[in-house]
Amino acid sequence: MTSSNEHFAAVVMPHLDDAYALARWLTGNSADAEDIVQEACLRALRGLDRYAGGNARAWLLAITRNAAFTWLARNRPKALLATEDIEALAPADGAATPEEALIAKADAAAIERAIAALPPPFKETLVLRDINDLSYREIAEITGVPLGTVMSRLARARDLLKAALGRPEAK
Repeated sequence: MTSSNEHFAAVVMPHLDDAYALARWLTGNSADAEDIVQEACLRALRGLDRYAGGNARAWLLAITRNAAFTWLARNRPKALLATEDIEALAPADGAATPEEALIAKADAAAIERAIAALPPPFKETLVLRDINDLSYREIAEITGVPLGTVMSRLARARDLLKAALGRPEAK
């Protein structure tokens, strides 16, 4: 294994699941997300000599985000994207009754549909913060918007999500 391959493996490989999750949320499709992550990995490999160190996860997610938007512009209309095959989330408690498992699956599906229906800037901010657990500063760097915009987008995304799920706003 060459030094470049080792560097790629150390910087990129640990964050592939996060890159896939982001691409999956942005496209709503597993196969498209896999294509996007593959493209992001190629871009990361080509740009590895320009990687200055720091947060490798944020760096790869920024590349993945850009690859996703390039792919979406080429392959999808500007309409809202609906998810078609998000895998059901298993209940956290392995001893759940069948009824509890069914309710949890329905709730997870409703949440995923509501997230998928969010406008893209709100969806990506929510996914980067609440699913990928990035800081506001990291999200601002990835998306290229001011920190205040990240915070307002996240607040708006959460409000839209609550409204879509029929839950009262917490004031």
